[in-house]
Amino acid sequence: MPDVVADGLRVLFCGINPGLMTAATGHHFARPGNRFWPVLHLSGFTPRLLKPSEQGELLSYGLGITNVVARATARADELTADEYLEGGRQLSLKVASLRPRWLAVVGVTAYRAAFDDRKARVGPQQRQIGDTRLWVLPNPSGLNAHWTAETMAEEFARLREAAPA
Repeated sequence: MPDVVADGLRVLFCGINPGLMTAATGHHFARPGNRFWPVLHLSGFTPRLLKPSEQGELLSYGLGITNVVARATARADELTADEYLEGGRQLSLKVASLRPRWLAVVGVTAYRAAFDDRKARVGPQQRQIGDTRLWVLPNPSGLNAHWTAETMAEEFARLREAAPA
């Protein structure tokens, strides 16, 4: 699954891993029940609701997308602890190279596993990768019933305010 990245992004969003629909289409967060694109718009990161096929437009807003783990699965719980840790190492190298202002990992469980930080919570983190600050966002998967699109958008908006254009 190709990343949507450039040097010096405002925010690099990081999914857990590609779902099967994402892998089939080549578009991040492509599953119809995934709330990433609506929440990105509701939070004010994009001026309109983008379709997954329009993911390249993110670069014009200083935004990008990557994943912790490259392997596509039907569900994130199919990933192993070793895959998460290796993904965290690879992600750190990518971030050190691309130097986004913020890395936003969507999914606190994925962040905890990738960065071996069992106490992490949604929100800004103390950890940095070089000059890149880290923020944990709620997982926009439709399976994450603890968060509504509105409450997710509020958290995404907190990041947007911390990462002005």
